[in-house]
Amino acid sequence: MTDVTHTLHLTVQHPHPGLALATVVGDVDVHTAPTLRSGALEIIQQGHPRLVLDLAPVGFCDSAGLSAIIGIWHAAREAGGSLSLAAVPDRLMRMLSMTGVDSLLPVHATTADAVAALTDSPPASANR
Repeated sequence: MTDVTHTLHLTVQHPHPGLALATVVGDVDVHTAPTLRSGALEIIQQGHPRLVLDLAPVGFCDSAGLSAIIGIWHAAREAGGSLSLAAVPDRLMRMLSMTGVDSLLPVHATTADAVAALTDSPPASANR
């Protein structure tokens, strides 16, 4: 059985103007999804409407987490931006596929690929 933690951290980098790369660390569930959503909305409101979520460190995501991701996608679009996902763990990728969310959001193998897709520049060294 998975040990679910009730803490979530976002680490944010700004690789290009208007673009933020947020690394999500922890489990995204009913307890932590509001933290993810509010943190991402704050990033968008601070003038970074193009957002990449690096999900490599996410150990678990439930329907509340999926709902938060969809809400972030809507907020980014309303701000004239976009949401992309990078380094999505297999278990979460299955959930995105089963729900059809993967057809709405760009999903990239690495954060470098996601940033490159949003900046029209070739990916730097592959990370995550």
